[in-house]
Amino acid sequence: MKKRYKLLISLFVILLVIFLVASVLVGVYAPKIIEDQIEKNLKVKASLGKISLSLPFTITLEKLEIGSLANIKKISFSPNLIALLFGKVVIHGLTITEPVINLEQGADGKLNLPVIEAKPGAKAPEIYPTSLKLQDGKIIFTDKKINAAGFQVIVDKLNISVTKVSLPVTSLATNFSLSCQLASPAGKAFGIIVFSGWLDYPARDMDAKFEIKGMDITNFSPYYGNFISNKKLLSAKLDLDSIFKARNNALKINTDFNLSSLVYEENQAEEELSFDLAKDALDFFTDSKGNLHLVFDVDTRLDNPALSKDKLKSIILKAAMKNLASQSPEQIVDKVSNVIDKFKGYSKDLEDIFGR
Repeated sequence: MKKRYKLLISLFVILLVIFLVASVLVGVYAPKIIEDQIEKNLKVKASLGKISLSLPFTITLEKLEIGSLANIKKISFSPNLIALLFGKVVIHGLTITEPVINLEQGADGKLNLPVIEAKPGAKAPEIYPTSLKLQDGKIIFTDKKINAAGFQVIVDKLNISVTKVSLPVTSLATNFSLSCQLASPAGKAFGIIVFSGWLDYPARDMDAKFEIKGMDITNFSPYYGNFISNKKLLSAKLDLDSIFKARNNALKINTDFNLSSLVYEENQAEEELSFDLAKDALDFFTDSKGNLHLVFDVDTRLDNPALSKDKLKSIILKAAMKNLASQSPEQIVDKVSNVIDKFKGYSKDLEDIFGR
């Protein structure tokens, strides 16, 4: 019994010494090795403030900078040592803390993402993360294609969690959650996005909910221009709930879309306004309070969620017509009259027709 006790003590001391030596070596030499590998593969300047080991064998990287693309406060993970013996990289507890990503789209439409050049015959190691947590991240997106000066949107307070479903043990389903806040370059928040649920991709099953809360869509006006309405919108709040349900690859998305708090710019010059039935649909299908509420379903496939533009238009138009049908006859008559008046203002021939 005493011999076993002494053997365990000796083994513990040996492992502790190995761990301490490894910690020193990793702290001294690993930062330079990692920086060199990043620069070699991504062709950008990199710097790493510190790397350390902690029990029960957790690796922590601090103050990692990858060119102008990313600045990460901390990355920690625990590699599975047994899996390494079989040539596989299994990572437990991957946690990324306060990453700041600067994503830029150039005038040519290309993103500033580095391209890893694959060497002929070289095979990248297989990496299997068992869980992922991203805490308090930020993505600064600058679009120089839509605006030469660089139109900018910030995804702030980004939190992501991906973990395997614990029960039943044989399940391949994964729980996930994502939440973030959208903000202007000045730091003013204008909407919240939440996406959470579970996914069993091998079985092509899914249950999830996607939400947009209080998003002022006028912050994206450079993208939609006057597509929504010919009158300039000063504010428009979007709230959206989408329920994703998939079984055996058949995916149904049930969406509740509500656009409210519409405020238009007043006293627009008449020559600035044009008439287009499609673009005036927002005004035509809104209710008496100026809200546009649509409920519609989309049927597609989980492994290929393709949806043609024509099919989407048809789905939305059907929902809009249902919205219109719920309004009073008086409201509909007023709207049709307004449409006729606009036609009259733009065409003498149409004026003659409507004047009959």
